[in-house]
Amino acid sequence: MIGMMRKSANSAFASRTVAGHLIRGAMAFALLYAAVSQQHTHPLWALLAGGLALVAMRGCPVCWTIGLVEALVQRWRR
Repeated sequence: MIGMMRKSANSAFASRTVAGHLIRGAMAFALLYAAVSQQHTHPLWALLAGGLALVAMRGCPVCWTIGLVEALVQRWRR
């Protein structure tokens, strides 16, 4: 499972597989939801969850979307 979430050789944003990229996205968006929902009661945990979400997305949500498009293009070219 870890192997499919590694970076692609051709791109800084895309994962090796589309499934791996979608798993990273699901984790990131779950962490973002946790960060927003806990920001008033547990601000430090919210900051940690937000930081982990950025790591999971390898940047911002736009970076994650660019990576998804790159992973799809790589899959179609095979």
